[in-house]
Amino acid sequence: MTPDDAIAALGGDPQKAAEMRTYHKVDRPYLGVANPVIDAHVKDWRAACTLEDRLALADGLWQTNVHEGRVAAAKLLTQARIRPDDAGAWALIESWVPDFDAWAVADHASIAGQKRLTADPTRLDNVETWIASDHMWTRRAALVMTLPWTKQNHPKPAELVARDRILGWAARLVTDHEWFIQKAIAWWLRELSKHDADRVKAFLATHQDAMKPFAVKEASRKISV
Repeated sequence: MTPDDAIAALGGDPQKAAEMRTYHKVDRPYLGVANPVIDAHVKDWRAACTLEDRLALADGLWQTNVHEGRVAAAKLLTQARIRPDDAGAWALIESWVPDFDAWAVADHASIAGQKRLTADPTRLDNVETWIASDHMWTRRAALVMTLPWTKQNHPKPAELVARDRILGWAARLVTDHEWFIQKAIAWWLRELSKHDADRVKAFLATHQDAMKPFAVKEASRKISV
């Protein structure tokens, strides 16, 4: 299947496409197709494709710049186990990060990235370099892709080291007052507070004065600070 075939298979609704363009505020083609429709097609494509073909299709769909095409590309690679899990899928996801320009596509791709990072945490070394990027969406992706490290109630020693490492990235970003960066810091801390409230309280005690008030409020929503 070619990317053009896949886009054609997704169909479209011109009225909804216009509404999506207004909602997402990014100038790119929209089909007006809902996520459940994309999910159903991606399920079929994944079943029919080898990993090599899936990577090629994902790459091609991303390059179309069609909103739903990029969402489908991310969904094609959203899988806990990819065998062989060599650099292929991760390298492709990583290559997309500089193209991020809106939260919806970025978040779908970041979910795919989360799976590849948890499969091989040594990839965090690459992600750490994103914190210094001039591209706001790349900086944000460093936190969104590492959300799995907020979720363990009883983290193993290596997971705890990674958690503290990523909290260090958040600390480096607290003076970055881009709304999406502050929102991502708050998101990371709020999710962590459900499982490790003490670390969030300690982080806020040290850094909340540098954060935007809305981010502090969001980060502490699940705890008493």
